[in-house]
Amino acid sequence: MRPRSAIRRSVETYYAPGRAAALDGFLGRFLGAGELGFDVGSHVGDRAASFRRLGARAVAVEPQPALLRVLRRCFRGDPGVVLVGALVGAEAGEAVLRLNTRNPTVATASGAFVAAAEGAAAKGLTGWEGQVWDREVARPVTTLDALAATHGVPDFVKIDVEGFEAEALAGLSVAPRSVSFEFTTIQRGVAGACLARLASLGPYRFNAALGEGMALALPAPVDAAAMRDWIEALPHAANSGDVYASLDAARVSP
Repeated sequence: MRPRSAIRRSVETYYAPGRAAALDGFLGRFLGAGELGFDVGSHVGDRAASFRRLGARAVAVEPQPALLRVLRRCFRGDPGVVLVGALVGAEAGEAVLRLNTRNPTVATASGAFVAAAEGAAAKGLTGWEGQVWDREVARPVTTLDALAATHGVPDFVKIDVEGFEAEALAGLSVAPRSVSFEFTTIQRGVAGACLARLASLGPYRFNAALGEGMALALPAPVDAAAMRDWIEALPHAANSGDVYASLDAARVSP
């Protein structure tokens, strides 16, 4: 599959009819009119687009050059969206981004993520078969603190950066009201590091959603230790999901 058709597939998937209403209904618990959301690992911008429909401003951070071109077309002329073409890490600088041109949703700056995916495939575990990271590009790295200093402290931060989530949170020293980060069952330790980091920043309560689902899985918010244990107990087939953390427990209550 050529890169262009892979990106077209992403656009068709994430902007599928009916998906916007479901996404807005879910994200509306974390973000509202006049507020600020960071979409870190924006991909084709469906989350940033939801932020705008909710009346919030958006900072969309995406390091893949081809996807940045998509985002520029999506948000052309919208002063409420700032695009940042960079990785987000523990400190500013430069890093190597590994591209999967057949599946741009799993581009990563984490060599450990690539190794974990390849290891899972070699063991015959489902979900990572046929994934090949076939290109590398050097990209600038910024931090969440630097983004907050430039654009304001966000009310909600969404992080989906394929195994680089802990590095992204290491560059955050303030406590946004709400944060989400992706986790995978091939790198549960990354989720543990993210939970520990957030717990060090403030009295967060946690819940989670599996896959691309837009429903909270736990019947009530839990602390970081319980969230870690829940992720550790998931079967491999669960594959991935997102942890949602909030200083306001009501926002992570079903």
